[in-house]
Amino acid sequence: MTFDAVVHVIDDDEAMRTSLAFLLDTAGYEVRLYDSATHFLDATPELAAGCVLTDVRMPGLNGLELTRHLKALGLDLPVIMMTGHGDVPLAVDAMKAGVVDFLEKPFETGVLLAAIASAIASSSLGTPKAVLSAFQATLGHLSPREGEVLRGVVDGKANKLIALELGISPRTVEVYRANVMTKTGAAGLPDLIRMAMLNGYA
Repeated sequence: MTFDAVVHVIDDDEAMRTSLAFLLDTAGYEVRLYDSATHFLDATPELAAGCVLTDVRMPGLNGLELTRHLKALGLDLPVIMMTGHGDVPLAVDAMKAGVVDFLEKPFETGVLLAAIASAIASSSLGTPKAVLSAFQATLGHLSPREGEVLRGVVDGKANKLIALELGISPRTVEVYRANVMTKTGAAGLPDLIRMAMLNGYA
């Protein structure tokens, strides 16, 4: 199977670029490689529709700055961000900058391909109203404490800080977070943050 959409891979690690190119080519995607965000931006007049797969930490412009540049240029290319240093604040910053997904290295092939397929679909369809409605409905089933924990997560706060502010233990915060993930049906932290932001939690 082949796809019309192009996956623009940006990573300063040559081995990583080569590995991703092979994997995506095998999956049927057309791939274009860039060793920096600057080189990618230089090519923007000739960019093909698809999605961007970028590392977050690179010399020069990093992945977050690149995402903001694309938004400022009015380029509607969904961005998937890869990082070997994932944490909640960074995930929140990435989602607020417009990133559609956030993958922590090393990631499984299936997870990457699913993220790319979803990103490309979202570029043309947006977030389905039914998905937003379902998420909105689940918010009404959260307990007041679960709602407070969710807001803390979306604000990029670590469990220890949320626990300190709410006067509970970090372990209890973890339990509430797990409950929120279960009740909302979020596929992961990026999905939870994105949907919460769309529903006014940021």
